[in-house]
Amino acid sequence: MNYAELPHHHGEEQKAAMIQEQLSQVNNFQTVADIFKQLGDTTRIRIFWLLCHCEECVINISAMLEMSSPAVSHHLRPLKNSGLIVSRRDGKEVYYKAANTPQSRLLHQMIEQVMEIACPEL
Repeated sequence: MNYAELPHHHGEEQKAAMIQEQLSQVNNFQTVADIFKQLGDTTRIRIFWLLCHCEECVINISAMLEMSSPAVSHHLRPLKNSGLIVSRRDGKEVYYKAANTPQSRLLHQMIEQVMEIACPEL
């Protein structure tokens, strides 16, 4: 890959080349943006946080969030498509929980820490 000639030289050309290489991986940044996009909605954050703490079916999630089942399902779909949650079927019932991935665990920790900082009365 050709790297842009930087207008100012600060003696860190090797580091700059490494950074430019990473910046050229636009798909990686798009993946991160897609994951963060899921948490740009209060309801999705609440559902994700809930599913980090327990496995639940749509009916119970709906009851806990005081929402309709179709509305909950609407929010579960993009969370599942992004890989933040997983599901399993048991007969007619589908159960959801947070995915056991580094991304999911990190986002859960971030939510908990931000809530602790932003909501000190907890």
